[in-house]
Amino acid sequence: MEMIRLGKTEMMVSRLGLGGIPIQRVSEDEAVAVVKRCLELGINYIDTANAYTNSEERIGKAISGRREGVFIATKTQSRTREGAETHLKLSLKQLAVESIDLYQFHNVADSDSFERILAPDGALAAVEEAKRAGVVKHIGVTSHSLDMAKELVKSDRFETIMFPFNFITCEAADELLPLCREHDVGYIVMKPLAGGMLDNITIAFKYLFQFPDIVPIPGIEKIEEIEEIVQVLEGPWQMTEAEQSQMQRLREELGTRFCRRCDYCQPCTEEIPIATVMTSGSFARRLPPERLFSGMLAEALEKAAYCTACGLCEPKCPYGLPIIDIIAERAEWYQVEKREYQKRVTARSN
Repeated sequence: MEMIRLGKTEMMVSRLGLGGIPIQRVSEDEAVAVVKRCLELGINYIDTANAYTNSEERIGKAISGRREGVFIATKTQSRTREGAETHLKLSLKQLAVESIDLYQFHNVADSDSFERILAPDGALAAVEEAKRAGVVKHIGVTSHSLDMAKELVKSDRFETIMFPFNFITCEAADELLPLCREHDVGYIVMKPLAGGMLDNITIAFKYLFQFPDIVPIPGIEKIEEIEEIVQVLEGPWQMTEAEQSQMQRLREELGTRFCRRCDYCQPCTEEIPIATVMTSGSFARRLPPERLFSGMLAEALEKAAYCTACGLCEPKCPYGLPIIDIIAERAEWYQVEKREYQKRVTARSN
């Protein structure tokens, strides 16, 4: 497996990493087997988060006894010093490690979140202290907002950034990646398959592997999925004319319905988190059912039913998406899925 330097961290990581969301969906034995197979294939960069239910615990079991040479990245959603300290301790316990190679601030979407992290009692103070103590090796950040991601890179407060990048959501190639190179910030790629929207693995990864200094971290649920991606990595990466034509066709088709989570459509008069609702199908494919029908995602989809179709959001969308129609579709889909889920729960309890 080819290794690359991950920006100023100086970590030499595999060209391909592992994203730890989908291993929540399978049994523990299956999850551990997936992580171990990734290690066998030469993948040494594994990403997870405190918020991913049992993902950290499962990764911890998979890397037990083979910690050396494996780079573990996890995240905190907290913006406060106290919260970050609590999350870090929990991650160390669940991963069963003495240190975290890369500790990231999860989804810094706006300037308010950034300022809260930087405050004297903010999360950065706690993580920097942990870094001085050797408990955290490097500090990174993730975001879904392109404008915010650029500001985070330019701040020079972080060694890595994680941001969506695929041949549909490809704005980062022209705007974010050059900034990362200028500031020597490692670029970790989330959503290389557009959150499950792209099912042609060959085309998706041939596109990404043209960029030599990024680390895609696909979420993997089955061993054969990572084996297929590694086969693409082994080359050749040059697309055939047929593959290029298919990529363009997918761009044209998905580009009219694909939310980039830029949030230019906000604020919503009904306080609907529009991007979350519009991308809920991606979450549904990756998360266990209990995460879909409870918590933040469920709250967002319940709110979607109260859309008044006022139309204020659509002119703000730089991609011209039919937001009103998509929200209505996702709201109806959610209610149907919720009823089916409740039936299954009731049947199991009887």
